[in-house]
Amino acid sequence: MPINKSMKINTFFAVPAVVLASQFVNAQSTTQKLNPIVENFVNETNNHSQLEDMAFELLDGIGPRLVGTPEMQKSNEWTANKLKSWGIDATLQQFGTWKGWQRGTTHVDMVYPRVKSLSATQLAWSPSTKKAVEAQVIVLPKVSSKAKFDQWLPSAKGKIVLMAQYQKIGRSDEQIKEFATPELYEKLKAEKEQASKDFRDYVKNIGYDNNTLPEALEKAGAAGIAISNWTGIMGANRIFGAKTSKIPMFDIDVEDYGMLYRIAEKGSKPRIKVEAQSKILPDAKTFNTVGMIKGSEKPNEYVILSAHLDSWDGAQGATDNGTGVLTMLETMRILKKYYPNPKRTIVVGLWGSEEQGLNGSRGFVADNPEIIKGTQAVFNQDNGTGRVINIAGQGFVRSYDYIGKWLNAVPKNVRDHIKTDFPGMPGGGGSDHASFVAAGVPGFSLGSLNWGYFGYTWHTTKDTYDKIVFDEVKNNVILTATLAYMASEDPEFTSRERRTMPENDKGEVAKWPEVKEPRRDSKDYK
Repeated sequence: MPINKSMKINTFFAVPAVVLASQFVNAQSTTQKLNPIVENFVNETNNHSQLEDMAFELLDGIGPRLVGTPEMQKSNEWTANKLKSWGIDATLQQFGTWKGWQRGTTHVDMVYPRVKSLSATQLAWSPSTKKAVEAQVIVLPKVSSKAKFDQWLPSAKGKIVLMAQYQKIGRSDEQIKEFATPELYEKLKAEKEQASKDFRDYVKNIGYDNNTLPEALEKAGAAGIAISNWTGIMGANRIFGAKTSKIPMFDIDVEDYGMLYRIAEKGSKPRIKVEAQSKILPDAKTFNTVGMIKGSEKPNEYVILSAHLDSWDGAQGATDNGTGVLTMLETMRILKKYYPNPKRTIVVGLWGSEEQGLNGSRGFVADNPEIIKGTQAVFNQDNGTGRVINIAGQGFVRSYDYIGKWLNAVPKNVRDHIKTDFPGMPGGGGSDHASFVAAGVPGFSLGSLNWGYFGYTWHTTKDTYDKIVFDEVKNNVILTATLAYMASEDPEFTSRERRTMPENDKGEVAKWPEVKEPRRDSKDYK
């Protein structure tokens, strides 16, 4: 999922019809009689799952899938070959290019005033050190204006600069709340909030931001830049892209970063040795993996299963979005086995460069107008390993009718967890369903239970294979396969009628999201 956290959390607006999916069912008996095909889906998922084997191949074998890297290319080829092995037509559709890069090893050691290996990770697209760089570590100066900061800048020459906010306490808010007295908790909470405000004000006062400050330090001749993008949960840091072009930029875990900061601030002049190996490669082609099971009666109408294949690369990208990819691959395998001749064409789209702004899915929408014209529904999954608990109507007036009908066929133990919101509001970003919604296509986010996603695994060093709960993923495979089957079988084409958009507190009428062009290359990307 992209960086903008405010776009990512599933927030459902207060509209008249907020109902539990189970309410779509008319006085069911406690023993639900499933459609035989759906029953096959359930049995195959529970008894012959390939999820763990595929997770091993994708996450342990290929690893993180940063756009522009050889690993991203390998994942495109692997997913296409996996689909072909099940008899499903699959192609790689190019939508652009991206700067080529490949991660190497990162070694950061404090060598003075004592020796300690530090927990650190170079940021995506960081320049390498070529050879190890040893330098003094310094903190940003305590100044309050751009003029004074610019006077200080030459002092950064040959130094490694700690650019991030110092965290006095490296414990999570939840742990502090659990053990502190109420009075101490409120005191520590207020101190933390004030420290964050003070740092934001500091950066604003010196006239820079997260993009321009690294550039200024690099121009001043700094030997490297260290940050600590801590999530607030012990052990988890977020890894995004470097903002430098010549010097290494890397993240240090909160504990080691804090130690360096204190030593430097106290005037003890710590020194660290940095070796960050990576490769700058030629621009790489960017692809979506697209697979199709051809429709037998309405081949020019489509049901699309959607998940983004790319990831950030601080870890394996297991829950963002390995689990979404696994869900859609396993769903396609099962559909091909037990529903090989769907009425409508069933498409799986595994998108590239979602993390840089939904580029793969936006490219697919732009490049496949006939498919978009005939799309019955899109089902997108992209927020972690948990079972699906939210489906919203995305602003389509009649979505209640068809989603409700399709959910009727879903096994009760899967369906009963799901809260629905109709007609809901159109998703403007956050994940790939928004690319379709903007184009007026019923695209639905299969919002899953958190399992610590936003604080712990989203874009962090902890988004690893062991965070997957496979029983939850199986739940989502059964749901997705059933929804795809029902959408394919539905005799009616889904209505695209849009809701009347509400006014905000200022009396302004909200607008339906606009179709946006994908970023086709990495030029000017920051």
